[in-house]
Amino acid sequence: MPERVVAEEGFERWHGRGALGYLTLATICDGQIADPPERARVIVADRCFPTGMLGYWARRLADAGLVAALTATSPARLGHPEGGPKLAGTNPLAIAIPSSDGDALVADVSMGRVTYGDVIAGAAREDELVPFGGEHAHKAFALALGLQLLVDALVAEPGYGAVMLVARPEADPVPALRRRAQGVRLPGGR
Repeated sequence: MPERVVAEEGFERWHGRGALGYLTLATICDGQIADPPERARVIVADRCFPTGMLGYWARRLADAGLVAALTATSPARLGHPEGGPKLAGTNPLAIAIPSSDGDALVADVSMGRVTYGDVIAGAAREDELVPFGGEHAHKAFALALGLQLLVDALVAEPGYGAVMLVARPEADPVPALRRRAQGVRLPGGR
């Protein structure tokens, strides 16, 4: 069962204790919703894999009125766009912003052109799992490496982990964005 091993106002550390990452993130989300930070909190989860679609967890927090950013590591599956060894996971990044006018805005992006789930499901070949962006794939690769090293630097034990930022919003920017973006499909709509 996942366990919170450090609990401070602005920081928490969780240990997965061998539970699936899904269960660890569910427990962390439940804890943040039950006891939200006064302003903001960074949460680090050790031994947290697999975590699934991160937008799901970020949306849970936004639906509870919290701003959330979440990233998690996975086995090395992305190499440099010009070739070489696999150096980083697909290291998704999810950001969710609550909104007073309905659904939260949720952006959830994997750094791969396809997901590993697509490969497992047979919807893509493993050689298609490369950084997204075509001729600009070096940007997705750089972001994947940055997220990998961010999580690796913060987890207490070697292995896969997740880093989450949870905060109380100071403003409600989504309604104004939706008015400006009239007719444009925004991320995370249901």
